[in-house]
Amino acid sequence: QVQLVESGGGLVQAGGSLRLSCVASGSIFSINDMGWYRQVLGKQRELVAAITGGGRTNYAESVKGRFTISRDNAKNTVYLEMNNLKPEDTAVYYCKISGRRWETWGQGTQVTVSS
Repeated sequence: QVQLVESGGGLVQAGGSLRLSCVASGSIFSINDMGWYRQVLGKQRELVAAITGGGRTNYAESVKGRFTISRDNAKNTVYLEMNNLKPEDTAVYYCKISGRRWETWGQGTQVTVSS
């Protein structure tokens, strides 16, 4: 019913930047929290950044000062600006959007940072 489409991933050199986008479509009543997670094969999926409906943000310690999460409520879109990328940032990035009683995940987009 509700689908999230991610874009913006790809291959970038260390020190470079990428901007991820996640657009929600379908039957959406309201959105509260939006966030980005990442996962490496064999490891736990971890929170990268989140933004609440009120605009409050929080970041994983490893990305503070480098990544910025933002949202456009009119477009049902959440962004992740990633700067000064490191090889350790290489992962599949997933967006998640949640309402009061529901949540939906994106399909994932690969981010690869070369050394």
